[in-house]
Order: sequence, then C-alpha cells, then structure tokens
Amino acid sequence: MSNVLDGIGASEGIGAGRVHILNWGVPEVPHRSIDPDEVEGEEAHLREVFEWAKGKLLDLEDSTEERLGVVEARIFEPQLLMLEDEELIEGAARYIRDNRLSAARALDWRLLELQAKWSRTAHPMVLDRLNDLQDLQVRLLYQLLGLPDPTDVSSLGENVIVVTRNLTPSLTVQFDPESVLGIAADHGTRTAHWVMLARSLGIPTVCGMGVVSEQAQAGQEAIVDGRIGRVILDPEDHDRTLFRARESQILAWEDEIETIAELESITADDQPIALRANLDLPGEAERARIHGAQGIGLFRTEFLVVGRNQMPGEEDQYLAYRSVVEAFPKQVVTVRTFDLGGDKFPMFLHMPAEDNPFLGWRAIRVCLDEPELFRTQLRAILRASAYGDIRIMVPLVNDVEEIRQVRELVHEEEARLQKEGIPYNTGYKLGILVETPAATLEAVELAQHCDFFSIGTNDLTQYTLAVDRTSARLAKLFNPFHPAVIQQLSSVSRVAKSAGIEVSVCGEMAANPLGAFLLLGLDITTLSVAWPSLPEVKKMVRCFRMEDARRAAKAAIAAPTSREVVECLVDGIGGSVDLTAFSGRWHLPTLD
Repeated sequence: MSNVLDGIGASEGIGAGRVHILNWGVPEVPHRSIDPDEVEGEEAHLREVFEWAKGKLLDLEDSTEERLGVVEARIFEPQLLMLEDEELIEGAARYIRDNRLSAARALDWRLLELQAKWSRTAHPMVLDRLNDLQDLQVRLLYQLLGLPDPTDVSSLGENVIVVTRNLTPSLTVQFDPESVLGIAADHGTRTAHWVMLARSLGIPTVCGMGVVSEQAQAGQEAIVDGRIGRVILDPEDHDRTLFRARESQILAWEDEIETIAELESITADDQPIALRANLDLPGEAERARIHGAQGIGLFRTEFLVVGRNQMPGEEDQYLAYRSVVEAFPKQVVTVRTFDLGGDKFPMFLHMPAEDNPFLGWRAIRVCLDEPELFRTQLRAILRASAYGDIRIMVPLVNDVEEIRQVRELVHEEEARLQKEGIPYNTGYKLGILVETPAATLEAVELAQHCDFFSIGTNDLTQYTLAVDRTSARLAKLFNPFHPAVIQQLSSVSRVAKSAGIEVSVCGEMAANPLGAFLLLGLDITTLSVAWPSLPEVKKMVRCFRMEDARRAAKAAIAAPTSREVVECLVDGIGGSVDLTAFSGRWHLPTLD
C-alpha cells in the first residue's frame, strides 16, 4: 500500500526514482588532552583549517555563480562571515591554550556553545543560521580529524530521490538535476538557503515533512511532487499512472511553452484573465516571460538583504529592479518592499529575540523603523519606474496610518529625484498586500489610500486560522478553503470593486484549480503564480466558465464548513479540469 506524505511544496516539478537516504552529520569528536608543547601547533592547525574551509567555500561560491548566478552565490556569504568571526576562532583557541584540548575538541566545544545560545529561539532566521553553522561544523571537524569529506555527494547514483532530515547549501549546490530527480526533507522552509538553491537547480522539492526520513527506506520507489507538496512512498499502480500522466503533461507543456504562451488568457466564455508571475530573483524574469507571464504580480526583494552583513546600496537595487522592468517593458511589475522578519532577517539588522516572530517586528514595521533602509529601496524603485509600469506593494499593512507614512516617504523621495534631475515615472502606483484579518476588516478605509490591493492568501490563511503554515504537524489544519478565509476574500474583492481599484491574488491558492476557480467566481480576475505554474494555470483557466465559477463561489460563501466549500467548487468545476493530483487535500475525496 502506498504511503502518501504531505509537506511544503518548495520547488516546482515532479520526479520519480529510488530513495537515497542522505545521512550526514557532525562527527563524534574524541576527547584528547595535549601537552604544553603541542599548544602552538594545535592552534596553528585550527587556523589552517579555517583558511582551508574559506578556500573551499570561495570555490563553491565561484562555481555557484558560474552555474546559477551572482544572487544564488551570495547564499554562502553567512558562512564566509562566520569563518572570519574572531569570536569563533579565538574562542576555540582559548580552549586549546587554557584547557589543553586538541583543535578538534576545542572547536567542537565552541560550536556547541554557539548552538546552545542560538537554539534558545525558534526564530526561522536563527534556524537558518544554525543550518549554516552546522554546514561549517561538519566541514571543519572532519578536516581537523582527518576524516573523508561527508559533503562529497558525487556517488549518489542515477535517478535518485534524496531523502534526508535536512540539507545544507554546500550539499545542495553539488546535486546534478539529471541524477537527483527530487528532494524530500523533514526540515526546511521555502526560504531556507538550501531550498532556494534546489529551486534554482530545478529539482522538485518538498520540505517541512517532519517524518519522511524515518518512514522512507533506501532503494524504495518514491514520487516527489513539488507543485502540490506531496511525496508518495511505494506508489501503487494508480499512483504511477497518475505520475506518468502528470509527467507527460508537464513535458508536453515544456515542449509547447511558446504555443501556450501565445494563447489568450481567457475563460471558456471569453472573460480575460491577467496571469502574472511571482519572482524570487531577477534572473527568473526572462523565464517567466517565456512561460507567458503578463507582467509580474509579486517580485520579492529579500534576496538583496538576507544573509548579508551590510545594507544593499541604491545602485545594486536599482539595477535589479530595472532588469525585471526591462523584461516586461509594457506590462505591470509589482515590487514588494522588504518583507523582513518572520523567516527572513538580514545580518546587518539587530534582530530582537521574539517568541512569535511572524507576529513581531517584520515587514512594514521594520521598514518604518529603519528609514535609511526603506528610503534607499523606495528611491531605487522610483528610478527603475522610468523604464516601465512599476508598482510598489507594501506587505503586512493593517492600519491607514502605515500606508499614509509610506506615501509621505515616497513623495519625499520623488522630490529629491526631481531636484537632482533624475527621471522616474510619475504614474507609478502604490498599494498593499492584504494578508491579515485586520486589513480585510479595514479594507474600506485602506482602499481610499491605495491604488491597488493584492491578497496574500498564504499569510491570510495563517493569521485567520492561527496555524503556522511552516509546521508539518499542523499542515492538515492549514486550509485556504475555510469559510472564514473565503468570506474575507469575497469581502476584499467587493471593496476593491466598489473603490475602483484592481484586486489580485499572489498566494499559492491562485495556482491550484479549486483556488483559481473560486477566485474567478469572486470576480478576482488577476492571478499571480510561480512562473513554472503559468502554462498549467492558463490551461485551467481556459477550461473554466465564469458563469459556473460565480455560481459555485456564491454557494461556497454560504457553506458552513471547508468540506462543503470544497464540494461546491468540485461540483462547479465538474469534469472540466482533472483534480486527481490533489486527492486527499483540503477534504477533497480520493479520486482514481
């Protein structure tokens, strides 16, 4: 019997192969005392290994830049900074001098101290730093002990699904997408450094699974669907049939990308639908264009700051924004201002210790408290607006006063650009990402100060249901079709229509058939999805009828439970779109 496990879909695509259990970890370091005349040699050995590790990482950084790009290569900056941290090196050296410990044992003690200090919080950014620290720990200790490098993954074999508790950037970047057909991990989030590299490599990935490494066995057949966040161990015949159908469909879409991209984005009854792309990195803009994106509905900008030890300059930001705008010169490009905090925090900001970081100092709160950081970004966006239709989208706005303050800052930066004679587009638009119940309840007032709304359904669901969307244990409770969520979607859509401003959705809900069908029924006709999903979403949209969608949405809004919401949508879709890939999700019945 097949074992179906759900997690976080972190990298699009689908792959099948044999499980390779990747067990890597910190070696057992024996306790060894040294004689006084060995102290100088051990300390020198420690510093030599740090220099060796720095060289290895610089080589990895160079190869990553050549293979994937400059932005992806920056992922190694936090580890390089750690290798230059005198507190780490000198702390280990003191243990050698004062406690007469071997270099390996001294470093092991010092690293355990840092881990204990950082582990006192569950903050995702700190967990990412711990992941980087562990990556270094393995590399340094194995070298100090004279053991073979466990990060060498050259012998994984062909057609494998890597199953592991967690990964590191230096492991992931070595994977060959021709051999590693999928990754399934107990830990990790969509913004983890190693996950970002897996996405850049195009390897289907599901993370945050909790127990997959315990349930999988080496050599076992497995299917990884990074699109919907599902892993199937020991798939049965109907699972294989579904996989082959999905794989054939995806391959057909890839072969027909140009043809699909040129198709009109309209429903079966001729309602135009704007399909835009979500971007994590500037380099994805061209691929999004090829896949048929009608502009960019969400350009995440955190890549400019996360993992860096200094504030990004205006010119770097301007060039990044301009490159995306130039890829879509006659279409909308929506730039989200820094959504820092939660699981994304740069090293140059002093992060407060918070029990609930997703409810803490983040997004617009950080930006308004750090005007130098925010003004630089706003100025760079305004400069890039000279090359196209750029929009500024502010995340986590709950209060009218917040958007007023942002508009005032933008006006001040406009005045500075005018004074300096620097061109920009005076027709830019400023809007917000609606992602909390507070924003939906305040939507009427907020609409008076915004040029557009974009709804972030991921966070809106999380905050409405009080469910951590990164928790594997709570995954079944994270349901975007909960009546409380869809009633807020309906309300925001009506408010935007009444105010005469555009409303779009840029969350994952827009990329699945039930969600897209519901949104169209709520008269939300601008959808923004991950760029690899664009061909599939366009094919879906072209099968839907607005009349059916509106009728189903009306019934769904009146439904008292999420199960009944889904039933209304399934009935409305009928046989127009195949829903079998989503069997078992959101109370969707198992379909064969």
